[in-house]
Amino acid sequence: MKFINTLQNIWKIEELRNRILITLGLLAVYRFGAQVVLPGIDASQLQGLADQTDSGILGLLNAFTGGAFSNASVFALGIMPYISASIVVQLMGIAVPYLQKLQKEGESGRKKINQITRWLTIAITLVQGPGYIYNLFNILPAEAFLLGNDISFIASAVIILTTGCIFAMWLGEKITDKGIGNGISILIMVGIIATLPQSFVQEFASRVFESNGGLIFILIELVIWFVIILLSVLLVLAVRQIPVQYARRTASGGYEKNAFGSRQYIPLKLNASGVMPIIFAQAIMFVPAAVAGLSTSEMAQSFTVAFSDIFGFWYNVVFALLIIVFTYFYTAVTVPTNKMADDLKRSGGFVPGIKPGSETAEYLDKIMSQITLPGSIFLAMIAIFPAFAVKLLGLQAGWALFYGGTSLLIMVGVAIDTMQQINAYLLNRHYDGLMKSGKNRKAVA
Repeated sequence: MKFINTLQNIWKIEELRNRILITLGLLAVYRFGAQVVLPGIDASQLQGLADQTDSGILGLLNAFTGGAFSNASVFALGIMPYISASIVVQLMGIAVPYLQKLQKEGESGRKKINQITRWLTIAITLVQGPGYIYNLFNILPAEAFLLGNDISFIASAVIILTTGCIFAMWLGEKITDKGIGNGISILIMVGIIATLPQSFVQEFASRVFESNGGLIFILIELVIWFVIILLSVLLVLAVRQIPVQYARRTASGGYEKNAFGSRQYIPLKLNASGVMPIIFAQAIMFVPAAVAGLSTSEMAQSFTVAFSDIFGFWYNVVFALLIIVFTYFYTAVTVPTNKMADDLKRSGGFVPGIKPGSETAEYLDKIMSQITLPGSIFLAMIAIFPAFAVKLLGLQAGWALFYGGTSLLIMVGVAIDTMQQINAYLLNRHYDGLMKSGKNRKAVA
């Protein structure tokens, strides 16, 4: 009943209602585009590409694009080139003075950085596009190419793939500006969710119709799945609170307690970076196998095999290490401890036993480092859990991707962020939020 009331409250807020409808409309466009096959390719001849993306790293990429990769769609590259460009720009921001300057210029600097990211996205797509077409030539039969496979087809297909990527990026930005926010992340989440029903049906058929455990094993899998979802939610929401004394200086130079009590709290999240380390690390993991695949040497081939198996030992070791590194990196970028310390000092607050200013910034940075370590390890363990699920439970590859891993963490993280966005609108209009219990209060007109 409360859920129905919450939906009614959402519908009553015109701005929120419009933003949700715009978001749904743009997502429908994105999903429709994922089914549009590249001109000149016979859609009935794509079985070889579908078989190639059943498992392995290409299967994961196909999940990120919501099946567009295996459909040879105009959105086949999804928005992964944009993610890759964002990673490169953020990493360059550490070493390139020009980008550091832009980061300090506020909104105007952010717009320039976004423009650089867009141009870099086009450059990456122009590199990945021919690689995708070359893969089609190797996988699909010659009769699948209705217009032949000459240079004119390659050029037009690459232009269409690049345009599709840019259009998908535009859809994500519009969802962020005109919709409910987190546009790029929502596009990835929707693509992942689109593959969930098919993956579960395949697992169900394997267990029940092939006498591979039966319904009991399906129930056990679902229980484990819900437990992992709960752990993922706890990881995203967990916080460490630092007590802060709010006071004003007296004539003698001491501090006097204010009327609101002597202590407030600074909430520092166990995983302040959300799902971004997962997305960044996963984008990097696509690179080794692709680069090694350009060589025909025996060492390169073995390297390609090792890093194409997303359930393999070395793939998951490197993946986990990258997640830990990116968690620290993204936390350092998004949690400005120096600014937090300066704001505390200006408001007359201080951490008990710590001098205001630089010492407070060092203390907050130390606390963030301490809580980020277990948070990053926990994040990495959940991310590589599908490998354990395949080895221990014998799950189908597609269904195993939702047992923790990139897919589930992105779904949980983005879903929580979206709920918080909607929650803020409800609370701002004096309704109970999605994440709060209690009766509805009278709305403010």
